[in-house]
Amino acid sequence: MAGLEVEIVAIDALGETRWALWRDMLVADPALNSPYFRPEFAQVAGRVSPDAAIAVFSRGGRTVGFFPHQKRGGATQPLAAPMNDYHGVIAFPGEAPSLEEVAAMLGATRLNVTAWVGETGLGEDRRTVQVELGEGGYEGWYADRRANQGKFFKDKERARRSMEAELGPLRVERGLRDPVLLDWLIDLKRDQYRRTSRHDIFACGWTAELLHALLREDRDGFGASMAGLWAGDRLTAIEYSLHAGDQYHFWFPGYEPSLARCSPGILLSMDTMRLASELGYRTFDFGFEGEHYKKYFCNGARIVREAVVLKPGLGAAVSEAAVGVLGGRGQRLRTSVRRRWAAIEACETTPGARLKGAMQAAGAALAKARQTSTRPVPA
Repeated sequence: MAGLEVEIVAIDALGETRWALWRDMLVADPALNSPYFRPEFAQVAGRVSPDAAIAVFSRGGRTVGFFPHQKRGGATQPLAAPMNDYHGVIAFPGEAPSLEEVAAMLGATRLNVTAWVGETGLGEDRRTVQVELGEGGYEGWYADRRANQGKFFKDKERARRSMEAELGPLRVERGLRDPVLLDWLIDLKRDQYRRTSRHDIFACGWTAELLHALLREDRDGFGASMAGLWAGDRLTAIEYSLHAGDQYHFWFPGYEPSLARCSPGILLSMDTMRLASELGYRTFDFGFEGEHYKKYFCNGARIVREAVVLKPGLGAAVSEAAVGVLGGRGQRLRTSVRRRWAAIEACETTPGARLKGAMQAAGAALAKARQTSTRPVPA
């Protein structure tokens, strides 16, 4: 950290010279090839997310990195968290400050990252997964998947025929930017959060505003859009994505729950890749591994880091207490609970709202624990 200095700058005051340097850094480092690292994402999110800023790091008077972030009380988070699927310092290869250095320079009581791209000895590895299209494009990818994961894709072909027979011809459209369709998707996601007792990340308001604002962006190859799958006149699934260069990042999928047997969300992802590949997109990022279908789709992966840097003192004690309130006992459960608390803290901008979210999450965790403890043991 010797010689490292930091300046905190409002995002709309960064200046074109620094934005140009930011773009040069992206070109130089393939690890930063994601829509989330683009200046346009930071500019839009900076207008929407409360208490947003950019940390400008320098050594010897020379700018060596940028870290877009937001403040929530004494805590610091990557800009747009929990909506930001990749984050880190934008820098030339080998020049970025480490996560530990960033936390120390910003002086935050807590710096929480879920998908850090860059140097750190803290935290744990997590995998994100991608579809990488080769020279054969979408058709080559599908032929390979069909040969190696035949049962899964045959099932999806049957689901496609079944839905078409039941509801009418299927139609897919991408590049959609209708705010009414986005509201439909947000309502679907909010209903899903209620049914699964997860924190409603859209209840705070600014997160939904961010999606709407990004939907209005379409410049320098960066933008957000939706794709939709209709069966007859019925909208069955919709997916919101970010895209830049040759990267297409699937972000928020939603489908009609009553049609789950037909896998409309999976069919939509396949058709979206087919259509987007015709426009030059080559990497389709599905975010963190986990959902079962991703192992059948994806032929690429990258490693990111999840970590929490705690500054000794009251802030660290509050963070640990919040995890305890949410029921975190045992490493796996504590990790799950910490992620839940991180999302609550990032969404909610007032102490009262954060406390309310924590207590609701604690109630959901307690109810789930009771269900588990009373479940009959198989004979």
